[in-house]
Amino acid sequence: MSPTEPSWFKSSYSGSQGDDCVEIATTPTTIRIRDSKNITGPHLTVPADAWAAFLAVVDRAP
Repeated sequence: MSPTEPSWFKSSYSGSQGDDCVEIATTPTTIRIRDSKNITGPHLTVPADAWAAFLAVVDRAP
């Protein structure tokens, strides 16, 4: 892995069956999100503070 290549890991919010896996890679300012079944495909990049706000809403969901 090159120094500029992100370090991806399976999100703890992914499904436990292994069929709906989301991987994320973090930097101090951004979060990258991708489908683990298509690692060479497109990914979504969001500001770290927006990701934190999203997770706060998910944690409050019933």
